[in-house]
Amino acid sequence: MAHLLYASCPLNISSCSKNSPNSLKKCSSLLPMSLTVQTSVKPFKSLPLNRKNAHKLLSVRATTLQQPTTKTGSGSDQTSGQESRPTRVMVIGGDGYCGWATSLHLSNKNYEVAIVDNLVRRHFDHQLGLDSLTPISSIHDRIRRWRSLTEKDISLYIGDVCDFEFLSEAFTSFKPDAVVHFGEQRSAPYSMIDRSRAIYTQQNNVLGTLNVLFAIKEYSEDCHLVKLGTMGEYGTPNIDIEEGYITITHNGRTDTLPYPKQASSFYHLSKVHDSNNIAFTCKAWGIRATDLNQGVVYGVRTDETEMHEELYNRFDYDGVFGTALNRFCVQAAVGHPLTVYGKGGQTRGYLDIRDTVQCVELAIANPAKRGEFRVFNQFTEQFSVNQLASLVTKAGEKLGIDVQTISVPNPRVEADEHYYNAKHTKLIELGLEPHLLSDSLLDSLLNFAVQFKDRVDTKQIMPSVSWRKIGVKPKTVSA
Repeated sequence: MAHLLYASCPLNISSCSKNSPNSLKKCSSLLPMSLTVQTSVKPFKSLPLNRKNAHKLLSVRATTLQQPTTKTGSGSDQTSGQESRPTRVMVIGGDGYCGWATSLHLSNKNYEVAIVDNLVRRHFDHQLGLDSLTPISSIHDRIRRWRSLTEKDISLYIGDVCDFEFLSEAFTSFKPDAVVHFGEQRSAPYSMIDRSRAIYTQQNNVLGTLNVLFAIKEYSEDCHLVKLGTMGEYGTPNIDIEEGYITITHNGRTDTLPYPKQASSFYHLSKVHDSNNIAFTCKAWGIRATDLNQGVVYGVRTDETEMHEELYNRFDYDGVFGTALNRFCVQAAVGHPLTVYGKGGQTRGYLDIRDTVQCVELAIANPAKRGEFRVFNQFTEQFSVNQLASLVTKAGEKLGIDVQTISVPNPRVEADEHYYNAKHTKLIELGLEPHLLSDSLLDSLLNFAVQFKDRVDTKQIMPSVSWRKIGVKPKTVSA
């Protein structure tokens, strides 16, 4: 049976008007050769910083030719009295850093995978003058290469989950057993650039997740939602951080309550709102959900992304989307001092991207019960920024790289030194086998950065977004 897909224009083509016949032609040229285009066009809005109704996209309906049947295996779903069939997993945000690695991993494990993405992450790069350290292929080329290497098909739905009509059609077409939701603006600095980006972050993240919850209720009530949260929801309290809930005794009475949240950016606040909305719908509608409060991810390679250069994952090193360890490795590779914010005592949970995909699979394979809202703290080790800088310095010495460190004024509003001890046992109990940050892994990551150092734009290394200086006026990026 053929799959239903959607494709859309590049998100920054202002000439792509809903009334322009040439617009459809431009969009059609982006589609795989096996796709047949039908004319169904929705209003398209580009992404100006002060846009209204920006969730509306021009969508082109298309169907693929017959594809090979997905092989069954660890991703199979055995229903009583029925033949085993692959578990269908919809990965929202499957073109992004964590989403792409997860999509390939699940497909390789014989889950039937569909990617839902509006490709806006690629637009952010164009908007801000950024680029991945690694060259990344188009989503269509990525999926075609994966199919040619493995004979496994990944369905593709290009559109915005804030458009409920689009999301509804994706749900009714694919009929997911589980939804992995990565499809949010995931950068704290991006959400603090200016008013319009703060509003975009909260609208996109909160309303998109609400749409996913309504889609599950309406079209797939037994579907398991695996939602990517963040450890940043908790902040840095002066007590141990539990996994989602804390038991307290107050005035002689005891209760187990959601762990207090102390978000530190408009992005982190959007994640807190998501968690509250999901918890409510689990209670009110019986939705089953797992919230993965993920720490800071590092690395770029997984078994699947290493199979071919067209499967490479993105690797961000800039001050907006880059994460600490990845940034430090790139800075060392190009001879730029490591940029430690403030005193460098900021401590967080970290994990290898190979553990991200492993955690997601474990959550899918061990679903929450109907009406249950589970919270797993998804990280494997804790490091301070100073500890990471020291590890990269030592790894650089082995490779003959003289690594220097500088302290720069902290652009964020956060404690430079603090207590931090977060629990993270639930995924270990489900079978997580962590890839800890070893010397060999650091060497590999640093060598990878050296391999692509000619692609580094050193102007993007220093932080340029200030939490305190955020303003109403849209902030533009000069060439």
